[in-house]
Amino acid sequence: MNKKPKSADFVSYGLEDKPPPRRALVLALQHVLTMFGATVAVPLMLGPEGEAGTGMGMDRTQVAMLISSVMLCSGIATLIQVTFGSRLPIIQGVSFSFLAAFTAIIATVKLQGGEPGEMMQYIAGAILVGAVIEMTIGFSGLVGLIRRVLSPVVIGPVIMLIGLALYNAGAPMAGTYWPISILTIVLIIVFSYVLSSRNNLFRLFPILFAILISFGICGTLTLFGAITDMHPAYIHTDHVAAASWLRVNPAEVFLPWGMPKFHLGFILAVLAGYLASMIESFGDYHACSQMAGGGDPTPEQLSKGIGCEGIGCAITGLLGGFSSTSYSENIGLIGITKVGSRYVVQIAAVILVLLGLFGKFGAVAASIPTPIVGGLYCALFGLISAVGIRELAKADLNMDRNLFIAGFALFMGLSVPAYFNSEAGAAALEYVGGQPAGEGAGGLWTGIRDVVGSIGKTGMAVAAIIGLVLDNTLPATPKQRGLKQ
Repeated sequence: MNKKPKSADFVSYGLEDKPPPRRALVLALQHVLTMFGATVAVPLMLGPEGEAGTGMGMDRTQVAMLISSVMLCSGIATLIQVTFGSRLPIIQGVSFSFLAAFTAIIATVKLQGGEPGEMMQYIAGAILVGAVIEMTIGFSGLVGLIRRVLSPVVIGPVIMLIGLALYNAGAPMAGTYWPISILTIVLIIVFSYVLSSRNNLFRLFPILFAILISFGICGTLTLFGAITDMHPAYIHTDHVAAASWLRVNPAEVFLPWGMPKFHLGFILAVLAGYLASMIESFGDYHACSQMAGGGDPTPEQLSKGIGCEGIGCAITGLLGGFSSTSYSENIGLIGITKVGSRYVVQIAAVILVLLGLFGKFGAVAASIPTPIVGGLYCALFGLISAVGIRELAKADLNMDRNLFIAGFALFMGLSVPAYFNSEAGAAALEYVGGQPAGEGAGGLWTGIRDVVGSIGKTGMAVAAIIGLVLDNTLPATPKQRGLKQ
């Protein structure tokens, strides 16, 4: 048993405490609202067709189903984590660590003429394989070994590339109607960094408030006929009326996009996201346990936590969502409210499941116009890159060795995909192994070409591979690498 930390004396509700039912419900709703903006943002980014050719090109009905699936998956993953995993009051939600890999999968399948459903099938296949590996790492106790080989020198550039790799989708989507996009960005900035110091509501829900206000303005313009149905800011409601109140049909819940499909290159690209996600969760478990008054988590908690994250991700692959991970925003909420009760988070998980089964909810969320989503792109992805800088700063940046590894991995993570997406790179892929694909070993060369191409076009995977090799071969102490503070 860990000794109870002194800070635990100031926790209003500890891990085992159960607030009164009404108060617990309000506290649980606060957790749901805190994670709502980031969770809904991902399907809104990847689902519709973006102006720069990004996104799967889903119609509003499909986006609504995707949002509902994501909420359902988050609820189930959270319930598993809190009840059987680390047993910490930690919310599970869509991870931004996988965005670059998912975007690469979407782009590749789109070039081959694939439909949105097929893109989700390949994403589900990669998620399922990665989930099995994450479960193996977690339940076998290999978390400590992963932490030793994956230092901030590696994970920092990888996180930076999560945001930077999507630079071509921000302004193009926002530019569909700049007034609304700029309003969304300004509101996020004002709520997050000006009004947050005056009122905790703005600290907790800046993205949600920004979306609601911008959505309200678009709704007013739509209602009074100031914009037509061809305008980017117009709110379409026909699909909301058509959406079912409850998703009770098994075909709408289990494998809604069809049977998963597997592609080795896609799987390897997604594995880089799993590595980043596991390291992020490793730190989140420590922060969450300490804020909830439980001291440092035990090795058993860490192992079960990562293992159950793998189970949660496997479920998301089967229920049509995206990979899930621990949410740092909700850990910050525990620090603010001093409520570390797992009972509260279990109630929040049930609320998320109900939202996922409530079809109208997903349909309303899918009505958010493109300019608002573009504003979210611009505001959020730069912040993700900045988080990578903060992670890198844990290492000794006075060492030329660390600066070289981080800089080289970051540059190659941007440059190698540019090469593979060029005509020269495409031609080189046709001669992997010194002969055109399809000759000699037949399908073998085609498979190697696809793997190399998928990894080479995913900056996050390139940076992770280069960083892992250099950081674990060039000499440095654990403290210099940022593994010990």
